[in-house]
Amino acid sequence: MNLFDLCVLLVISFVAFQFWRIRSISEMTKRYLATYCDQQHLQLISVARKKSTLSFGSGKMDWRSTYYFEFSSNGEDAYTGEVELIGNKIIRTELPAYKIS
Repeated sequence: MNLFDLCVLLVISFVAFQFWRIRSISEMTKRYLATYCDQQHLQLISVARKKSTLSFGSGKMDWRSTYYFEFSSNGEDAYTGEVELIGNKIIRTELPAYKIS
């Protein structure tokens, strides 16, 4: 094994680890939103990642992610909210005005 092979192996390992990290963040976000919607008496319809970028906040490298989620308050209307994270830490959750039934 030469130096080039070692570098390629390290790059592939890094990419695989980051893919696994993004999947972990996505699954945690879905669990958080399901709990959040249950507490607010809302129905969670779907969750989708808008974007993920590498961030160097707080002196360490981590993913800054934004997710859209659809929810319903009465089972008929659908609204789109947004949640932002850095790593596994929720930074903000925003919901538009919605009908209360």
